[in-house]
Amino acid sequence: MATLFSLITCLDYLERAYVRGAVHEEAYATQCSRLLGQYKTVIKLITDPSQPPAYRFHDVHAFMQHFHMDHPAAAHRLALGIPATIEHGGNETTGPASQGVGAQIVAETTQNFITLMDALKLQMRAKDQLHPLLSDVLSAYTKAGTNSGESREKLLEWCVGTCSCSMCDDRLTHHIQAHSVKSTQCE
Repeated sequence: MATLFSLITCLDYLERAYVRGAVHEEAYATQCSRLLGQYKTVIKLITDPSQPPAYRFHDVHAFMQHFHMDHPAAAHRLALGIPATIEHGGNETTGPASQGVGAQIVAETTQNFITLMDALKLQMRAKDQLHPLLSDVLSAYTKAGTNSGESREKLLEWCVGTCSCSMCDDRLTHHIQAHSVKSTQCE
């Protein structure tokens, strides 16, 4: 429980530092992704039904409430499950250096998108399996410099609305999964 407490506190300080501009985007994205990954591992232990009732919590909000933690920035980031640089899109970089890696970024975006589509077609329904794949698509899409547009907004909405999970064993219903395959194919 101390590990989860410290992760939440660190994430809150990181969010506040990023908002103030005290942390560069690349360092923020790296550290935030690392903290979110650690959180996803630790939260499984805290929500495990085999734990004694005194050490078990329904979700992270119950944990924060029990320990009187007032960290709204961390709570928001944990609810979304992705760094702010992916949520809002990073700075676009243009010029000869960025054009040289453009093909690589497009290939990475395509690869991540195909991997997500394959997972959906293989009937993967666990949110903890799909959320990392969708986060990878959003991250690569953001690197490509397409920070605005309807397709990015749909991806972000689906990531936040459908795949952010308080309990990692949540599963997508067949109806939602079929709808998500159709909507991603339309783009």
